[in-house]
Amino acid sequence: MDRKKAAEELFQAEKGRYQIEPLSDRYADITVEDAYAIQLENVAKKLENGEKLIGMKIGLTSRAMQQMGGITEPDYGHLTDKMLLLEGQLCKTENLILPKIEGELAFCIHKTLRGPGVTIADVYNATNWVAPAIEIIDTRIKDWKIKLTDTIADNGSSAMVVLGSRLTDIREVDMRLVGMTLEKNGELVSSGAGAEVWGNPAAAVAWLANKLAEFDIELKENSIVLSGAVTAAVAAQAGDHFSVSFQGLGSVGVKFV
Repeated sequence: MDRKKAAEELFQAEKGRYQIEPLSDRYADITVEDAYAIQLENVAKKLENGEKLIGMKIGLTSRAMQQMGGITEPDYGHLTDKMLLLEGQLCKTENLILPKIEGELAFCIHKTLRGPGVTIADVYNATNWVAPAIEIIDTRIKDWKIKLTDTIADNGSSAMVVLGSRLTDIREVDMRLVGMTLEKNGELVSSGAGAEVWGNPAAAVAWLANKLAEFDIELKENSIVLSGAVTAAVAAQAGDHFSVSFQGLGSVGVKFV
């Protein structure tokens, strides 16, 4: 397949806020390796245009979602400073296409992690703190009709991230048992526990460090890592307000306008 052509299509679609037909429909031979190469091509373009890399996001961490999609591991995308919303800032829907929100735990990595062989213990030792976060996902693929290669190529379908202001020492948290609630316009939409994320959100971060090693990439110190959605994504539109709360860790909210 033509990786550069596919990358340019996605780059322009994101820039122009429009959707394209799925790559998986038009490139029958596209592989996961192709998709990550396309993602990296567009990340490089963003960095050349002045954006700064602040971290990574992990997706498809739910076992149920993996079974439904016939896949055996998560995927990842890159986060840049342009994607960061500070708590209290409004999210403008005019900058998005078909946004959805997910509640996640964010890790702050203070020590570089380089796979292979990174363990959950390594992640705990390399993490300063965790915080509640909201990932705003979006797609440049028409009507969210995505397969694994589509979402990987499209930077893990990521768009924005909102970080909570309460920081908690990771040693004070049982990642598996911590509960999360997601509210939309004051009403409870869903709830779950950290164990929904790859058995333990820290295990997802270890997976990321080991996966990146396949591309000779490190998970660098001072990176923010979104460990994966605890519950299913919820569609958002102008006027909606979302709040994500983690038991004992505080909450974070975002308003769409």
